Amino acid sequence: MPIVVTRPEPECTQWVQSLTGRGMQALGLPLMCIGPVRDPTAVRRCWHHMVRFDAVMVVSGAAATHFFALRPPGASIPSGTRFWAPGPGTMAALSRLGVAPERVDSPDPAGGQFDSEALWRVVGPQVRPGWNVLIVRGGDDGGGEPLAVRVASEGNGRDWLARTLALAGAHVEFVMAYERTGPSWSEDQRALALSAASDGSVWLLTSSQAIEYLLAQLPGQGWQRATAVATHPRIAQAARDAGFGVVWESRPRLEDVVASIESRA
Repeated sequence: MPIVVTRPEPECTQWVQSLTGRGMQALGLPLMCIGPVRDPTAVRRCWHHMVRFDAVMVVSGAAATHFFALRPPGASIPSGTRFWAPGPGTMAALSRLGVAPERVDSPDPAGGQFDSEALWRVVGPQVRPGWNVLIVRGGDDGGGEPLAVRVASEGNGRDWLARTLALAGAHVEFVMAYERTGPSWSEDQRALALSAASDGSVWLLTSSQAIEYLLAQLPGQGWQRATAVATHPRIAQAARDAGFGVVWESRPRLEDVVASIESRA
């Protein structure tokens, strides 16, 4: 069965190559694009005030890459600042960017759960009342953000972590390090999406936001005959809400995704 990989580039191509190397038919169809923020002021301000933060939570490898790309010359990382990574991909990105592994807290790769809840089980014991925590994330609009953005809404794991940190007495701030936009498909890509909605292909969904972009690209398209494997319960629920007829969950590692798909082949 064809696997439709929906991650943004360059991860999309990397996953297609890895799945193809395992004998699977994999097709790339990125559902979002990631680029630098149009106004980097807020990110640079955070770097200049890095001494304020006891911990910096980086939500993804893309967030790490774009955050460090805007590091002003001479800006240093205080010795006491911890970095938090929700999974091994983000941890690897931080390592490539020069953050020593002993300064990074992340869930055990063997555990297979890479989200805010798993991260909290690791970092929760170190948080103290009065701590300042910066969460580096992406956003969907331009213009940057204020240095401090308080969180009170329901929704994704970042919001859950911010609320949990606040309950522990920490002060939480967000900064937007990159921007997400919907894809600009070619006619061939649009045809692939339309076909995969009903031809037995398996959509590999790794982002709830990506599902929103998919629906925006194909308004009115029915998804009752579509099948998806989602790498988190929240993503799986978003796929069901979008109308996908068959949705199952998998841990996000490549090996787990492959095993999950092969078990249903």
